[in-house]
Amino acid sequence: MRNTVDYVIRPLTAADEPLLWEMLYQALHTAAGETAPPRDIVRRPELARYVEGWGRAGDTGFVAHETEENHLLGAVWLRLPIGQHKGYGYVDEKTPELAFAVTSGQRGRGIGTALLTQLVRANPNQSAISLSVAATNPAVRLYERFGFKVVEQTEGSVLMRREQ
Repeated sequence: MRNTVDYVIRPLTAADEPLLWEMLYQALHTAAGETAPPRDIVRRPELARYVEGWGRAGDTGFVAHETEENHLLGAVWLRLPIGQHKGYGYVDEKTPELAFAVTSGQRGRGIGTALLTQLVRANPNQSAISLSVAATNPAVRLYERFGFKVVEQTEGSVLMRREQ
């Protein structure tokens, strides 16, 4: 069994919408012992807004995949909220929301850190970014390392915001 994975990170394009649907599903946090939700859950308006029509003005992000076999490893993307369906991390209409996922078999190997580093470096003028995450998700510590701070907490989730 390999402990290291050779991978590349590249910018997302409009043609990547299908892989973002998979990454959106991967981003749903399921606590240990819980049954994973059905795959079509990502088509609900409150989730679909993160991916549907990907490639519009302001959409930006990156995807990581294996070098040799091209297996999808993870993705990170920003999207400004528009329309009636605001995301879970909605703060205001000027603050893009972060969506982020690393496939379950690749978590804890630094891929998430590499993706977030790439996103932050590629968007140095982005003054604020928000996200919502399950309070029990181990990625909360990763977000805190990148300067995200909890601005609101509910029973099961936290709303985090990063200011430049």
